[in-house]
Amino acid sequence: MTLTLDYSNMILRAGGDASARDAGLPEDALSGAAAQFAKVHAGFKQQERDGPLGFLALPNDRALLAQSVDFARGTAGRFDDVVVLGIGGSALGPIALRTALRPPGWNFLTSEARRRIPRLHVLDNVDPGSIAALLDRLRLDRALFIVVSKSGGTAETMAQYMVVRDRLARDLGAVSAKEQLVLVTDPEKGALRAIARTERIPALDIPSNVGGRFSVLSPVGMLPAALIGVDVGQLMEGAEDMRRRCDTADLTKNPAGVFAVLQFLADTTIGKHTHVLMPYSDPLRDFASWFVQLWAESLGKVRKSDGAHVGPTPLAALGATDQHSQVQLFMEGPADKTITFIAVKEGGTDIEIPRRHADIPELAYLGGHRLGELLDIERRATAGALARKGRPNMTIGIDRVDAWHVGGLIMLLEIATIFAGALYEVDPLDQPGVELGKQFTYAMLGRADAERARQEWNMLPKSDPKWSV
Repeated sequence: MTLTLDYSNMILRAGGDASARDAGLPEDALSGAAAQFAKVHAGFKQQERDGPLGFLALPNDRALLAQSVDFARGTAGRFDDVVVLGIGGSALGPIALRTALRPPGWNFLTSEARRRIPRLHVLDNVDPGSIAALLDRLRLDRALFIVVSKSGGTAETMAQYMVVRDRLARDLGAVSAKEQLVLVTDPEKGALRAIARTERIPALDIPSNVGGRFSVLSPVGMLPAALIGVDVGQLMEGAEDMRRRCDTADLTKNPAGVFAVLQFLADTTIGKHTHVLMPYSDPLRDFASWFVQLWAESLGKVRKSDGAHVGPTPLAALGATDQHSQVQLFMEGPADKTITFIAVKEGGTDIEIPRRHADIPELAYLGGHRLGELLDIERRATAGALARKGRPNMTIGIDRVDAWHVGGLIMLLEIATIFAGALYEVDPLDQPGVELGKQFTYAMLGRADAERARQEWNMLPKSDPKWSV
Protein backbone atom coordinates (compact mmCIF):
# COMPACT_ATOMS: atom_id res chain seq x y z
CA MET A 1 0.00 0.00 0.00
CA THR A 2 1.60 3.23 -1.15
CA LEU A 3 0.80 6.89 -1.74
CA THR A 4 3.25 8.98 -3.75
CA LEU A 5 3.53 12.58 -4.92
CA ASP A 6 5.28 13.14 -8.26
CA TYR A 7 5.96 16.84 -8.77
CA SER A 8 8.27 16.57 -11.81
CA ASN A 9 5.89 18.66 -13.92
CA MET A 10 5.85 21.49 -11.39
CA ILE A 11 9.52 22.18 -12.09
CA LEU A 12 10.69 24.33 -15.00
CA ARG A 13 12.84 22.06 -17.15
CA ALA A 14 13.96 21.82 -20.75
CA GLY A 15 11.48 20.38 -23.24
CA GLY A 16 8.46 22.62 -22.84
CA ASP A 17 7.17 25.18 -25.32
CA ALA A 18 6.95 27.88 -22.71
CA SER A 19 10.28 29.37 -21.73
CA ALA A 20 8.59 32.03 -19.61
CA ARG A 21 9.58 32.11 -15.97
CA ASP A 22 5.99 31.45 -14.92
CA ALA A 23 5.87 28.08 -16.69
CA GLY A 24 7.12 26.28 -13.61
CA LEU A 25 9.12 26.55 -10.42
CA PRO A 26 12.94 26.55 -10.42
CA GLU A 27 14.75 23.29 -9.74
CA ASP A 28 15.93 24.59 -6.37
CA ALA A 29 12.40 25.52 -5.25
CA LEU A 30 12.27 23.00 -2.42
CA SER A 31 15.83 23.50 -1.24
CA GLY A 32 15.24 27.24 -1.25
CA ALA A 33 12.16 26.79 0.94
CA ALA A 34 13.70 24.25 3.33
CA ALA A 35 14.57 26.72 6.07
CA GLN A 36 11.16 28.40 5.90
CA PHE A 37 9.43 25.02 6.05
CA ALA A 38 11.50 23.98 9.07
CA LYS A 39 10.01 26.98 10.92
CA VAL A 40 6.54 26.13 9.66
CA HIS A 41 6.92 22.55 10.86
CA ALA A 42 8.17 23.68 14.26
CA GLY A 43 5.08 25.86 14.63
CA PHE A 44 2.93 22.93 13.51
CA LYS A 45 4.43 20.70 16.20
CA GLN A 46 3.84 23.40 18.82
CA GLN A 47 0.19 23.66 17.75
CA GLU A 48 -0.11 19.89 17.95
CA ARG A 49 1.16 20.00 21.54
CA ASP A 50 -1.03 22.97 22.46
CA GLY A 51 -4.17 21.27 21.19
CA PRO A 52 -5.85 23.13 18.31
CA LEU A 53 -4.91 20.50 15.72
CA GLY A 54 -7.19 17.87 17.17
CA PHE A 55 -7.67 16.12 13.84
CA LEU A 56 -4.12 14.74 14.11
CA ALA A 57 -5.11 12.64 17.13
CA LEU A 58 -8.22 11.13 15.57
CA PRO A 59 -6.55 8.06 13.99
CA ASN A 60 -5.35 6.92 17.43
CA ASP A 61 -8.45 7.84 19.42
CA ARG A 62 -9.88 4.36 19.80
CA ALA A 63 -12.53 5.40 22.28
CA LEU A 64 -13.92 7.99 19.89
CA LEU A 65 -13.90 5.59 16.95
CA ALA A 66 -15.67 3.02 19.14
CA GLN A 67 -18.59 5.44 19.53
CA SER A 68 -19.29 5.12 15.80
CA VAL A 69 -18.48 1.43 15.48
CA ASP A 70 -20.53 0.42 18.53
CA PHE A 71 -23.52 2.52 17.52
CA ALA A 72 -23.46 1.05 14.01
CA ARG A 73 -23.18 -2.47 15.37
CA GLY A 74 -26.06 -1.87 17.77
CA THR A 75 -28.39 -0.71 15.00
CA ALA A 76 -27.52 -3.42 12.47
CA GLY A 77 -30.64 -4.50 10.56
CA ARG A 78 -32.85 -1.76 11.98
CA PHE A 79 -32.61 0.78 9.18
CA ASP A 80 -32.95 0.81 5.40
CA ASP A 81 -31.84 4.42 5.06
CA VAL A 82 -29.43 6.68 6.87
CA VAL A 83 -29.87 10.44 6.36
CA VAL A 84 -27.22 12.97 7.33
CA LEU A 85 -28.53 16.43 8.17
CA GLY A 86 -25.60 18.82 7.80
CA ILE A 87 -23.85 21.36 5.64
CA GLY A 88 -20.26 22.15 4.65
CA GLY A 89 -17.77 19.84 6.34
CA SER A 90 -20.60 17.93 7.99
CA ALA A 91 -21.88 16.87 4.56
CA LEU A 92 -18.97 16.86 2.09
CA GLY A 93 -16.95 14.30 4.04
CA PRO A 94 -19.72 11.67 4.30
CA ILE A 95 -20.58 12.18 0.62
CA ALA A 96 -16.95 11.68 -0.40
CA LEU A 97 -16.65 8.51 1.70
CA ARG A 98 -19.85 7.02 0.29
CA THR A 99 -18.81 7.69 -3.31
CA ALA A 100 -15.26 6.42 -2.80
CA LEU A 101 -15.81 3.38 -0.62
CA ARG A 102 -19.18 1.92 -1.58
CA PRO A 103 -19.99 0.33 -4.96
CA PRO A 104 -21.13 2.70 -7.73
CA GLY A 105 -24.76 3.74 -7.47
CA TRP A 106 -24.96 2.50 -3.87
CA ASN A 107 -28.32 4.09 -3.12
CA PHE A 108 -29.85 2.57 -6.26
CA LEU A 109 -28.83 -1.02 -5.51
CA THR A 110 -31.36 -3.51 -4.17
CA SER A 111 -31.31 -4.44 -0.52
CA GLU A 112 -29.90 -7.84 -1.46
CA ALA A 113 -27.10 -6.29 -3.52
CA ARG A 114 -26.27 -4.06 -0.53
CA ARG A 115 -26.38 -7.09 1.79
CA ARG A 116 -29.15 -5.25 3.69
CA ILE A 117 -26.74 -2.45 4.58
CA PRO A 118 -28.52 0.94 4.54
CA ARG A 119 -28.49 3.53 1.82
CA LEU A 120 -26.90 6.87 2.72
CA HIS A 121 -28.49 10.21 1.87
CA VAL A 122 -26.95 13.58 2.74
CA LEU A 123 -29.20 16.62 2.96
CA ASP A 124 -26.56 19.31 2.48
CA ASN A 125 -28.90 22.22 1.80
CA VAL A 126 -32.26 23.61 2.88
CA ASP A 127 -33.94 23.53 -0.52
CA PRO A 128 -37.50 22.54 0.43
CA GLY A 129 -38.08 20.56 -2.75
CA SER A 130 -35.18 18.20 -2.06
CA ILE A 131 -36.09 17.70 1.59
CA ALA A 132 -39.77 17.11 0.92
CA ALA A 133 -39.02 14.66 -1.87
CA LEU A 134 -36.70 12.57 0.31
CA LEU A 135 -39.03 12.49 3.30
CA ASP A 136 -41.95 11.51 1.08
CA ARG A 137 -40.18 8.48 -0.36
CA LEU A 138 -38.57 7.14 2.82
CA ARG A 139 -40.17 4.65 5.14
CA LEU A 140 -39.61 6.78 8.22
CA ASP A 141 -39.78 3.97 10.77
CA ARG A 142 -36.84 2.35 8.91
CA ALA A 143 -34.78 5.55 8.59
CA LEU A 144 -32.09 6.92 10.88
CA PHE A 145 -31.41 10.66 10.86
CA ILE A 146 -27.92 11.85 11.90
CA VAL A 147 -28.01 15.50 12.95
CA VAL A 148 -24.50 16.99 12.66
CA SER A 149 -23.66 20.38 14.11
CA LYS A 150 -20.74 20.99 16.43
CA SER A 151 -22.19 24.24 17.74
CA GLY A 152 -25.74 22.97 17.71
CA GLY A 153 -26.74 26.32 16.26
CA THR A 154 -26.06 25.99 12.53
CA ALA A 155 -29.18 27.57 11.03
CA GLU A 156 -29.47 25.27 8.02
CA THR A 157 -28.85 22.04 9.93
CA MET A 158 -31.11 22.94 12.82
CA ALA A 159 -33.88 23.95 10.41
CA GLN A 160 -33.54 20.53 8.75
CA TYR A 161 -33.64 18.88 12.17
CA MET A 162 -36.78 20.71 13.24
CA VAL A 163 -38.56 19.80 10.00
CA VAL A 164 -37.55 16.16 10.31
CA ARG A 165 -38.35 15.96 14.01
CA ASP A 166 -41.82 17.36 13.41
CA ARG A 167 -42.45 14.94 10.53
CA LEU A 168 -41.29 11.97 12.61
CA ALA A 169 -43.45 12.98 15.56
CA ARG A 170 -46.47 13.43 13.29
CA ASP A 171 -46.08 10.09 11.53
CA LEU A 172 -44.58 7.89 14.27
CA GLY A 173 -45.46 9.61 17.53
CA ALA A 174 -43.27 11.72 19.81
CA VAL A 175 -41.68 8.78 21.65
CA SER A 176 -40.87 6.71 18.58
CA ALA A 177 -39.51 9.79 16.78
CA LYS A 178 -36.55 9.93 19.15
CA GLU A 179 -35.60 6.37 18.20
CA GLN A 180 -34.91 7.54 14.64
CA LEU A 181 -32.39 10.20 15.70
CA VAL A 182 -28.72 10.36 16.65
CA LEU A 183 -26.89 13.62 17.24
CA VAL A 184 -23.23 14.41 16.49
CA THR A 185 -22.07 17.52 18.31
CA ASP A 186 -19.75 19.11 20.86
CA PRO A 187 -19.12 16.86 23.89
CA GLU A 188 -20.21 19.47 26.42
CA LYS A 189 -22.04 22.49 25.04
CA GLY A 190 -24.50 23.73 22.45
CA ALA A 191 -28.18 23.23 21.67
CA LEU A 192 -27.85 19.68 20.37
CA ARG A 193 -25.96 18.51 23.44
CA ALA A 194 -28.66 20.06 25.62
CA ILE A 195 -31.37 18.29 23.61
CA ALA A 196 -29.50 15.00 23.90
CA ARG A 197 -29.29 15.30 27.68
CA THR A 198 -32.82 16.50 28.22
CA GLU A 199 -34.54 14.04 25.88
CA ARG A 200 -32.08 11.15 26.16
CA ILE A 201 -31.32 11.00 22.46
CA PRO A 202 -28.04 9.25 21.58
CA ALA A 203 -25.21 11.69 20.90
CA LEU A 204 -21.68 11.16 19.62
CA ASP A 205 -18.80 13.58 20.12
CA ILE A 206 -17.02 16.00 17.84
CA PRO A 207 -13.89 16.84 19.87
CA SER A 208 -13.84 20.49 20.82
CA ASN A 209 -10.47 20.98 19.04
CA VAL A 210 -11.65 19.52 15.70
CA GLY A 211 -13.15 22.00 13.25
CA GLY A 212 -15.86 21.14 10.74
CA ARG A 213 -13.78 20.83 7.58
CA PHE A 214 -11.18 18.77 9.48
CA SER A 215 -13.78 16.49 11.07
CA VAL A 216 -14.29 13.71 8.54
CA LEU A 217 -12.25 11.25 10.64
CA SER A 218 -14.41 12.02 13.69
CA PRO A 219 -17.98 10.65 14.10
CA VAL A 220 -19.00 13.28 11.52
CA GLY A 221 -17.67 10.94 8.83
CA MET A 222 -17.03 7.72 10.73
CA LEU A 223 -20.60 7.19 11.96
CA PRO A 224 -22.26 7.30 8.53
CA ALA A 225 -19.34 5.35 7.05
CA ALA A 226 -19.63 2.62 9.68
CA LEU A 227 -23.39 2.43 9.22
CA ILE A 228 -22.96 1.70 5.49
CA GLY A 229 -20.29 -0.93 5.98
CA VAL A 230 -17.06 1.01 5.34
CA ASP A 231 -13.96 -0.37 7.09
CA VAL A 232 -13.35 2.65 9.32
CA GLY A 233 -10.42 0.93 11.01
CA GLN A 234 -8.56 0.86 7.70
CA LEU A 235 -9.40 4.52 7.13
CA MET A 236 -7.70 5.32 10.41
CA GLU A 237 -4.68 3.15 9.65
CA GLY A 238 -4.12 4.91 6.34
CA ALA A 239 -4.51 8.31 7.98
CA GLU A 240 -2.07 7.42 10.74
CA ASP A 241 0.50 6.18 8.23
CA MET A 242 0.36 9.54 6.46
CA ARG A 243 0.47 11.46 9.75
CA ARG A 244 3.73 9.68 10.61
CA ARG A 245 5.18 10.38 7.15
CA CYS A 246 4.47 14.08 7.61
CA ASP A 247 6.01 14.20 11.09
CA THR A 248 9.35 15.46 9.79
CA ALA A 249 10.88 18.88 9.23
CA ASP A 250 12.81 17.51 6.23
CA LEU A 251 10.77 19.03 3.42
CA THR A 252 11.97 16.56 0.79
CA LYS A 253 10.56 13.67 2.83
CA ASN A 254 7.27 15.28 3.89
CA PRO A 255 4.48 14.73 1.30
CA ALA A 256 2.12 17.29 2.83
CA GLY A 257 4.97 19.77 3.10
CA VAL A 258 5.90 19.34 -0.56
CA PHE A 259 2.28 19.79 -1.65
CA ALA A 260 1.77 22.91 0.48
CA VAL A 261 5.10 24.55 -0.40
CA LEU A 262 4.79 23.95 -4.15
CA GLN A 263 1.22 25.25 -4.26
CA PHE A 264 2.16 28.28 -2.17
CA LEU A 265 5.18 29.12 -4.31
CA ALA A 266 3.21 28.60 -7.51
CA ASP A 267 0.55 31.02 -6.27
CA THR A 268 2.80 33.70 -4.81
CA THR A 269 5.81 33.67 -7.15
CA ILE A 270 4.56 32.62 -10.61
CA GLY A 271 0.91 33.67 -10.53
CA LYS A 272 -0.79 30.26 -10.30
CA HIS A 273 -3.72 31.41 -8.21
CA THR A 274 -6.11 28.53 -9.03
CA HIS A 275 -5.40 25.02 -7.74
CA VAL A 276 -7.23 22.21 -9.52
CA LEU A 277 -7.65 18.73 -8.02
CA MET A 278 -8.45 16.27 -10.82
CA PRO A 279 -8.80 12.60 -9.90
CA TYR A 280 -8.92 10.12 -12.77
CA SER A 281 -11.37 7.94 -10.90
CA ASP A 282 -15.14 8.18 -10.62
CA PRO A 283 -15.05 7.01 -6.97
CA LEU A 284 -12.94 10.08 -6.10
CA ARG A 285 -15.24 12.55 -7.87
CA ASP A 286 -16.71 13.86 -4.61
CA PHE A 287 -13.33 13.75 -2.85
CA ALA A 288 -12.31 16.67 -5.07
CA SER A 289 -15.32 18.66 -3.83
CA TRP A 290 -14.33 17.90 -0.24
CA PHE A 291 -10.86 19.30 -1.01
CA VAL A 292 -12.34 22.48 -2.46
CA GLN A 293 -13.98 23.39 0.85
CA LEU A 294 -10.88 22.42 2.84
CA TRP A 295 -8.53 24.59 0.75
CA ALA A 296 -10.92 27.50 0.17
CA GLU A 297 -12.34 28.04 3.64
CA SER A 298 -8.98 27.50 5.32
CA LEU A 299 -6.76 29.71 3.16
CA GLY A 300 -8.94 32.48 1.71
CA LYS A 301 -8.33 35.06 4.41
CA VAL A 302 -7.15 38.55 5.27
CA ARG A 303 -3.50 38.35 6.29
CA LYS A 304 -3.28 39.86 9.75
CA SER A 305 0.21 41.30 9.35
CA ASP A 306 -0.68 43.72 6.55
CA GLY A 307 -4.40 43.31 5.72
CA ALA A 308 -3.69 41.75 2.32
CA HIS A 309 -6.31 39.43 0.87
CA VAL A 310 -4.61 36.10 0.23
CA GLY A 311 -5.38 32.52 -0.68
CA PRO A 312 -5.67 30.39 -3.80
CA THR A 313 -8.91 29.39 -5.49
CA PRO A 314 -9.46 25.61 -5.52
CA LEU A 315 -11.32 23.92 -8.36
CA ALA A 316 -12.62 20.37 -8.73
CA ALA A 317 -12.34 18.46 -12.00
CA LEU A 318 -12.72 14.83 -13.05
CA GLY A 319 -10.66 12.90 -15.56
CA ALA A 320 -11.32 11.97 -18.24
CA THR A 321 -14.73 13.71 -18.23
CA ASP A 322 -13.35 17.22 -17.90
CA GLN A 323 -10.85 16.76 -20.69
CA HIS A 324 -13.88 17.59 -22.80
CA SER A 325 -14.88 20.68 -20.80
CA GLN A 326 -12.28 22.29 -18.55
CA VAL A 327 -8.95 21.11 -19.98
CA GLN A 328 -9.26 23.49 -22.94
CA LEU A 329 -9.20 26.30 -20.37
CA PHE A 330 -6.33 24.70 -18.47
CA MET A 331 -4.30 24.34 -21.66
CA GLU A 332 -4.86 27.63 -23.46
CA GLY A 333 -6.70 29.90 -21.03
CA PRO A 334 -5.02 32.16 -18.49
CA ALA A 335 -1.78 30.62 -17.23
CA ASP A 336 -2.91 30.95 -13.63
CA LYS A 337 -3.45 27.33 -12.58
CA THR A 338 -1.76 24.27 -11.16
CA ILE A 339 -3.37 20.89 -11.70
CA THR A 340 -2.98 18.01 -9.28
CA PHE A 341 -4.00 14.67 -10.73
CA ILE A 342 -4.88 11.62 -8.65
CA ALA A 343 -3.79 8.43 -10.40
CA VAL A 344 -5.10 5.03 -9.35
CA LYS A 345 -2.83 2.10 -10.18
CA GLU A 346 -5.40 -0.67 -9.74
CA GLY A 347 -8.93 0.20 -10.70
CA GLY A 348 -10.60 -3.02 -9.61
CA THR A 349 -13.09 -3.96 -12.31
CA ASP A 350 -11.79 -3.57 -15.86
CA ILE A 351 -13.30 -4.16 -19.28
CA GLU A 352 -11.57 -5.09 -22.50
CA ILE A 353 -12.49 -3.05 -25.56
CA PRO A 354 -13.73 -5.49 -28.23
CA ARG A 355 -11.84 -5.82 -31.52
CA ARG A 356 -14.60 -4.53 -33.74
CA HIS A 357 -14.60 -2.39 -36.88
CA ALA A 358 -11.03 -3.34 -37.75
CA ASP A 359 -11.59 -1.80 -41.19
CA ILE A 360 -12.14 1.69 -39.71
CA PRO A 361 -8.82 3.29 -38.72
CA GLU A 362 -10.50 5.68 -36.28
CA LEU A 363 -11.77 2.69 -34.27
CA ALA A 364 -9.43 -0.20 -35.00
CA TYR A 365 -6.62 0.99 -32.71
CA LEU A 366 -8.87 0.76 -29.62
CA GLY A 367 -9.57 -2.97 -29.88
CA GLY A 368 -7.68 -5.15 -27.44
CA HIS A 369 -6.95 -2.34 -25.00
CA ARG A 370 -8.81 -2.00 -21.72
CA LEU A 371 -10.93 0.84 -20.34
CA GLY A 372 -8.72 1.22 -17.26
CA GLU A 373 -5.67 1.41 -19.51
CA LEU A 374 -7.37 4.06 -21.65
CA LEU A 375 -8.26 6.13 -18.58
CA ASP A 376 -4.68 6.06 -17.28
CA ILE A 377 -3.20 6.84 -20.68
CA GLU A 378 -5.56 9.81 -20.96
CA ARG A 379 -4.29 11.08 -17.60
CA ARG A 380 -0.64 10.69 -18.59
CA ALA A 381 -1.30 12.33 -21.95
CA THR A 382 -3.07 15.28 -20.34
CA ALA A 383 -0.31 15.77 -17.77
CA GLY A 384 2.31 15.62 -20.50
CA ALA A 385 0.44 18.01 -22.76
CA LEU A 386 0.02 20.52 -19.94
CA ALA A 387 3.72 20.29 -19.11
CA ARG A 388 4.62 20.72 -22.79
CA LYS A 389 2.61 23.96 -22.81
CA GLY A 390 4.21 25.21 -19.62
CA ARG A 391 1.24 24.49 -17.35
CA PRO A 392 2.55 23.13 -13.98
CA ASN A 393 1.01 19.94 -12.65
CA MET A 394 1.73 17.11 -10.25
CA THR A 395 0.31 13.67 -9.57
CA ILE A 396 -0.73 11.94 -6.37
CA GLY A 397 -0.51 8.21 -6.99
CA ILE A 398 -2.34 5.56 -5.01
CA ASP A 399 -2.49 1.81 -5.49
CA ARG A 400 -6.27 1.59 -5.33
CA VAL A 401 -9.34 3.39 -4.01
CA ASP A 402 -9.86 1.67 -0.68
CA ALA A 403 -10.27 2.77 2.92
CA TRP A 404 -6.52 2.77 3.69
CA HIS A 405 -5.59 4.96 0.73
CA VAL A 406 -8.55 7.31 1.20
CA GLY A 407 -7.57 7.76 4.85
CA GLY A 408 -4.07 8.65 3.69
CA LEU A 409 -5.38 11.16 1.15
CA ILE A 410 -7.54 12.83 3.80
CA MET A 411 -4.65 13.25 6.22
CA LEU A 412 -2.24 14.36 3.49
CA LEU A 413 -4.47 17.24 2.42
CA GLU A 414 -5.52 18.22 5.94
CA ILE A 415 -1.90 18.52 7.10
CA ALA A 416 -0.95 20.31 3.87
CA THR A 417 -3.70 22.84 4.61
CA ILE A 418 -2.22 23.63 8.02
CA PHE A 419 1.24 24.04 6.50
CA ALA A 420 -0.18 26.30 3.80
CA GLY A 421 -1.93 28.43 6.40
CA ALA A 422 1.40 29.12 8.07
CA LEU A 423 2.99 29.98 4.72
CA TYR A 424 0.18 32.41 3.88
CA GLU A 425 0.30 33.76 7.47
CA VAL A 426 -3.38 33.11 8.12
CA ASP A 427 -5.27 30.97 10.61
CA PRO A 428 -6.45 27.93 8.62
CA LEU A 429 -8.80 26.85 11.42
CA ASP A 430 -11.21 29.81 11.46
CA GLN A 431 -13.70 31.21 8.94
CA PRO A 432 -14.45 34.83 9.85
CA GLY A 433 -15.50 35.64 6.31
CA VAL A 434 -18.76 33.73 6.62
CA GLU A 435 -19.76 35.23 9.96
CA LEU A 436 -21.32 38.47 8.71
CA GLY A 437 -23.65 36.62 6.36
CA LYS A 438 -24.69 34.39 9.25
CA GLN A 439 -25.42 37.39 11.43
CA PHE A 440 -27.52 39.03 8.71
CA THR A 441 -29.45 35.77 8.32
CA TYR A 442 -30.13 35.65 12.05
CA ALA A 443 -31.26 39.29 11.95
CA MET A 444 -33.75 38.74 9.12
CA LEU A 445 -35.13 35.61 10.79
CA GLY A 446 -35.63 37.45 14.08
CA ARG A 447 -33.06 35.73 16.28
CA ALA A 448 -33.06 37.43 19.67
CA ASP A 449 -29.31 38.03 19.96
CA ALA A 450 -28.90 39.55 16.46
CA GLU A 451 -29.97 43.13 17.22
CA ARG A 452 -26.63 44.65 16.26
CA ALA A 453 -26.62 42.80 12.93
CA ARG A 454 -30.23 43.89 12.39
CA GLN A 455 -29.22 47.53 12.79
CA GLU A 456 -26.32 47.11 10.38
CA TRP A 457 -28.56 45.35 7.86
CA ASN A 458 -31.10 48.17 8.01
CA MET A 459 -28.34 50.67 7.19
CA LEU A 460 -27.34 48.91 3.96
CA PRO A 461 -28.37 50.52 0.62
CA LYS A 462 -31.60 48.98 -0.62
CA SER A 463 -32.27 47.64 -4.08
CA ASP A 464 -33.02 50.47 -6.52
CA PRO A 465 -35.34 49.86 -9.53
CA LYS A 466 -33.13 52.01 -11.74
CA TRP A 467 -30.38 49.40 -11.41
CA SER A 468 -32.65 46.57 -12.44
CA VAL A 469 -33.55 45.37 -15.93
